[in-house]
Amino acid sequence: MKKILLLSLSFLCVSCATPTVINVIGPNDSELSCKELSSEIARANQYADKAQEAKNVKNPHNIGAILFFLPGYGMSIKNIEEATKAAKDRAVHLNKIKEKKNC
Repeated sequence: MKKILLLSLSFLCVSCATPTVINVIGPNDSELSCKELSSEIARANQYADKAQEAKNVKNPHNIGAILFFLPGYGMSIKNIEEATKAAKDRAVHLNKIKEKKNC
């Protein structure tokens, strides 16, 4: 009985995927060099990719959410979309700065 309870609690604890939602505009973005801007763009794209990976239904977080807490799955999807949009918007913002600096 204890094993079943522990297993259930484990699924509930990991049932919501929470990808990182990054800030679109950083405080020092305009001061970054061309190389640093490229690095930040790559990092923003990695955040977007990780968020999209979290959307996979075969992900253990999502399986737990579907089985034990369906509203948690909905919140996970909303968070994933927010994280993806923020990462893409950051990449666009940084690209605009690169264009202004003629990188």
